[in-house]
Amino acid sequence: MVISDDKPSTCYIRLRKQSKVPPGQPVRLGDVAEVIVDSAWEAKLKHLVLLNPKPKDGNILLVDMMAIVRAIKAVAPALGIECFGQPHTLVEIVKQAKRPNPFFIAIVWLLLFFGSGLAIMNFHADVSMLQVHHRIIELLTGRKEASSFWFQACYSIGIGLGMVIFFNHIFRKKFNEEPTPLEVEMYLYQENLNQYIVTEEYQRLREADEKRE
Repeated sequence: MVISDDKPSTCYIRLRKQSKVPPGQPVRLGDVAEVIVDSAWEAKLKHLVLLNPKPKDGNILLVDMMAIVRAIKAVAPALGIECFGQPHTLVEIVKQAKRPNPFFIAIVWLLLFFGSGLAIMNFHADVSMLQVHHRIIELLTGRKEASSFWFQACYSIGIGLGMVIFFNHIFRKKFNEEPTPLEVEMYLYQENLNQYIVTEEYQRLREADEKRE
């Protein structure tokens, strides 16, 4: 169905960086972008189908702005289009999230707990931390054979508190709105991953166009 062009208008589009749709559902313009247009056009354009994902397409698809422009012009040739932001978006086909398995959560927790503990112990062994503690106690007390138990206990508590402050996180509670170092690293990893996927998808589309020619 072609939308009537009796009254030309302008459609303003800003693509989202990444979107998610369930399997078997077509990708519509409203799923991947913010659209500002006259009320008479809004519902029709937001429900405009851009892609019909197939299982062979994988779980991540690239939607290019030029493809969106072609789809809009096919139904509204006289409609003006203004684009803002990035020229593409990634669409992830996601299945319904399953409830986490407590057994696997416990296994991962134990691996992280003992793994991090061994890493700290090996680091302390490499730098001879025990001898350093004994030397500090000797300097503080003047006794060479003085016990370093309380000093080591306070040191261990300090490591834990230092990690909590550094990561700005304890369980699900954050102390302030600043991102934690782990969140920053995960964000950078996701950005690099998205850039790689975009490059690969453009290469795949280019090869498909060359085969059609």
